[in-house]
Amino acid sequence: MKVVKTIRELRGLLASLRGNGPVGFVPTMGSLHEGHLSLIRKSREACGCTVVSIFVNPTQFGPHEDFIRYPRDIPRDLALIGSLADIVFIPGEAELYPPGASTWVTVEGLSGILEGGDRPGHFRGVCTVVMTLFHIVMPDSAYFGWKDAQQLIIIRAMARDLAMRVRIVGMPTVRDPDGLAVSSRNVRLSPADRSAALCLSRSLHHIREMVELTGIRKPELLLAEGKKIIAASVGVELQYLEIADREMLRPVNKADENAMVLGAIRVGGVRLIDNIFL
Repeated sequence: MKVVKTIRELRGLLASLRGNGPVGFVPTMGSLHEGHLSLIRKSREACGCTVVSIFVNPTQFGPHEDFIRYPRDIPRDLALIGSLADIVFIPGEAELYPPGASTWVTVEGLSGILEGGDRPGHFRGVCTVVMTLFHIVMPDSAYFGWKDAQQLIIIRAMARDLAMRVRIVGMPTVRDPDGLAVSSRNVRLSPADRSAALCLSRSLHHIREMVELTGIRKPELLLAEGKKIIAASVGVELQYLEIADREMLRPVNKADENAMVLGAIRVGGVRLIDNIFL
């Protein structure tokens, strides 16, 4: 594993490694967990060279969000990656946003709903930094987790609309034994808040069970039952709970195998998201 901090270093290394086969890329904000590692392992399995980036992207955080408090531990991250990656790219902010930078990448429509509705400008920051990283790394495949479903769908749309050669690979959500979707923000939850946060995954699974076991397909009925579970959890604020199609996150009239349930909550000052396929 080589650790590099500049675009020049990274491109120089990649020039000598591309002959080993396809280049896989896993962009992260660090504070790695089993979800990230599952993406890195998949890239390692499928590609001749794997690049992981670690960069806490300031432009995807709003003015009152947790950019300063976002967990950072580079030595731990590097120890977890170990021999799974060939290159770890850890750029400084000026490397990706040079002085005077004024170019943004936006996927219209998709970026203004769900997460985008609650976090204006979030996906503009995500798309801009991911596009920049794609141009630097020039990967054949890039790996993202379905836990951040809207992000994955938006990046797929960006790659498609701009005729990019990269293949966007979605990987299943990784959960802890108690059902909570793994997230870098989970470390900020107190034991009581973590217990309360389980209401989101319970709500999603309850909705799926209703569809599978009772045949109820009306989104409004399913969502009403899911919201009851969240409302019964003390200290949890529901941000949204929606049923949408898997391709473009459009509202559906019928909850079927082409739909997914997406939700977000806030607990103990921490914002958590999750989703489940029907």
